[in-house]
Amino acid sequence: MNKELIIRTGSSAVDFALLKDGKLIELNKEEDDSNFAVGDIFIAKVRKAVPGLNAGFVNVGYTKDAFLHYHDLGPQVLSLLKFVKRVSTGKLKDYSLKDFPFEKDIDKDGSITDVIKSNQSLLVQVVKEPISTKGPRISSELSLPGRYIVLVPFSNRVSVSQKIESKEEKDRLKRLVKSIKPKGFGIIVRTVAEGRKVAELDNDLQNLMGRWTGMCKKLHKAPHPSKVLGELNRASSILRDVFNDTFTSICVDDETLYTQIKDYVSEIAPKKESIVKLYDSNVPIFEKYGIERQIKTTFGRTVSMNKGAYLVIEHTEAMHVIDVNSGNRSNKSKNQEDTALEVNLISATEIARQLRLRDMGGIIVVDFIDMNKAENRKALYDHLRDEMSDDRAKHKILPPSKFGLIQITRQRVRPEMNIKTREENPNKQGDEVEAPIVLVNKITTDLEKLIKKDYKKITLSAHPFIAAFLTRGFPSPRAKWFFDHKRWVKIVPRDAYTYLEYHFHDKDGELIK
Repeated sequence: MNKELIIRTGSSAVDFALLKDGKLIELNKEEDDSNFAVGDIFIAKVRKAVPGLNAGFVNVGYTKDAFLHYHDLGPQVLSLLKFVKRVSTGKLKDYSLKDFPFEKDIDKDGSITDVIKSNQSLLVQVVKEPISTKGPRISSELSLPGRYIVLVPFSNRVSVSQKIESKEEKDRLKRLVKSIKPKGFGIIVRTVAEGRKVAELDNDLQNLMGRWTGMCKKLHKAPHPSKVLGELNRASSILRDVFNDTFTSICVDDETLYTQIKDYVSEIAPKKESIVKLYDSNVPIFEKYGIERQIKTTFGRTVSMNKGAYLVIEHTEAMHVIDVNSGNRSNKSKNQEDTALEVNLISATEIARQLRLRDMGGIIVVDFIDMNKAENRKALYDHLRDEMSDDRAKHKILPPSKFGLIQITRQRVRPEMNIKTREENPNKQGDEVEAPIVLVNKITTDLEKLIKKDYKKITLSAHPFIAAFLTRGFPSPRAKWFFDHKRWVKIVPRDAYTYLEYHFHDKDGELIK
């Protein structure tokens, strides 16, 4: 398995595409005006506490106040409030917490009005970016993520990732972390720390302690509200969270960003520094790696898969609904149950990819093709869980219901990635059609169906622009058809056709599609 990170820079945004064996599985965008990213920490003022919601509204500088629920305050919020007050007034210069007197934990089922009050200064962290008409969701239980550990101020707890299965390794990591843990800070050991030495963990810890100290120094003169600690840029945060030994290439088209990423990779994985490359070509980087084509063919309402199957993805205010269709594929060697299982497994792989790619959150309901055998339904459920195991967003998958539906809940922390795949219709003002690249995929799919029906000679009639595209370059799309199916297709340009119109004819000139 090869993983590649392709980074494209623009005037106002940076795009990050994560490829797995050449296939696009994750797409992220970092915009210059993204001031409320997940992980950012703000010094802010409480606007008001609302007992009916058991929550407070906090001014973090966004057009709408941020939402802070009682359960997101953290048990040691009273210590945090006391710390912020003393640091802001200049009375406390030691930020290490080793001699700081902690307050008692707040009651789990207490009231928001007993803890925070209007105009109170508070350190908060963004846990959910502004989505639609809602402001950010925040927490005052702060955490600073590193490569191997997460530092949690005002806590003494040490925990290890559940994804590390070996009990011996968990005990070893817990023992190592306890030996280096500073007083007043809790530590969560991440999955990538498995097998690491104490020196590597300590180096990560010192970096995080440095970030904490740097943030605290800003509090004395910081205006309210203001960002006092920003999350790493998106490239570094992606590398921090997903980078591992399976990465084979990191390619970036900007020299400054290239230098930053090379320095960061040399810190977290010195042996992998050589895989960071600067892209220098006249061909746009996303086009070179086939990403632009994948975006155009992936983000529409209908998503085609191999063997004729396809998905229909609908979005509503309350949930996302995905319908699995087998199309008109036929496989004479298999019965209906086996065909349904095969299509469902292909679809589960594509659905896991689509959820990550579009960053779909909330409730997702998938209508798979009905299967009668319990072992097949279990195989589908297990396969979907395996495919989603690499997903960084928290999610839960329920077994198939008696109606054959699988329900998924997936954490939504930032707006869904929504890319327009339809373009202006050149034949009709004010109308939109599918992108031409999608049309070429449709022509290819239709041609494969006709070849299966054993037509000996096939002629394609299309608009001159489309005909020219299909025959240009080497290998041209027509040449690829010949390599794949050993059938030469005659292409005839038709001036009378509209831009997206095409038809197939047999050897006698009769219309067959």
